[in-house]
Amino acid sequence: MHETINNDLATFAGGCFWCVESAFLDIGGVIKVSSGYIGGHTQNPSYEEVSIGDTGHYEAIEILFNKTIINYETLLDIFLKTIDPTDGDGQFADQGTQYKPAIFYHNEAQEKIALRAIDDLILTKVFPRPIKIELLAASKFYPAEEYHQQYCKKNPTAYLMYKKGSGREDFIRKTWGAENDLKRKLSPLQYYVTQESGTEKPFQNEYYDHKDKGIYVDIVSGEPLFSSEDKFDSGCGWPSFTRPINEQCLNTKTDFSHGMIRTEVRSNESNSHLGHVFEDGPKDRGGKRYCINSASLKFIPYQDPEEDTKP
Repeated sequence: MHETINNDLATFAGGCFWCVESAFLDIGGVIKVSSGYIGGHTQNPSYEEVSIGDTGHYEAIEILFNKTIINYETLLDIFLKTIDPTDGDGQFADQGTQYKPAIFYHNEAQEKIALRAIDDLILTKVFPRPIKIELLAASKFYPAEEYHQQYCKKNPTAYLMYKKGSGREDFIRKTWGAENDLKRKLSPLQYYVTQESGTEKPFQNEYYDHKDKGIYVDIVSGEPLFSSEDKFDSGCGWPSFTRPINEQCLNTKTDFSHGMIRTEVRSNESNSHLGHVFEDGPKDRGGKRYCINSASLKFIPYQDPEEDTKP
């Protein structure tokens, strides 16, 4: 995989790589996901060799991601919610050393983030049993055979039957039920933006150049947030507003991510990430620019009362 100054790698093992891979394929900022083998002593191992359990390899996925769009913490959080972190002998129906859960860090920063994430998982007290995820330095990663890559899309029926039959699907739903209900309600991009503080692409989103009259509501809760009367073209590529409908509908906090200091904007009712607010808006309209992701919004068009009374 090709790395540049903005790209980085993340490597996770969580049992059957089909199921772990599928959680990352449609996430914004993820460039490529590969299923494969890592941590063993045999060069270029085959699936059959790894399945026997004698090569020392783990079934794993390697993710190439743009760290200016999605951070390692978010990828790690997604991974931890696709596995049973208390089973150190395998995962669900797949037992053996090749199926053990592990985080393979590529640098010291990733190691520290992973240690903190595991500690945080323990503190949530979601799991009554000890957390048994290995934390290991990344070594040579061998991509698996082509028929394993994006298996969930090539063989969706077989994949869904396996995920259900292995017990993984029911475990995830039972453990993270409310969160996964939200995943079913929202598109992957909407979930990524609102729940994982992500950012959609500029000039390639639904409302950046939208000019219809109406209001924009929280995609999660339906709470009214912004009016088309306060929308303006800032040239940034995202919907921009001079003010919210009601100051009480928003919360703000300092955001230090991506090496910047910004003011994050979140909705009050659902606590969804919306975007950021800046002090470079139109001076004659208060001077603020609420830069908001389209994926966090739903547009409700204005209804003319006179239109409703016409035959």
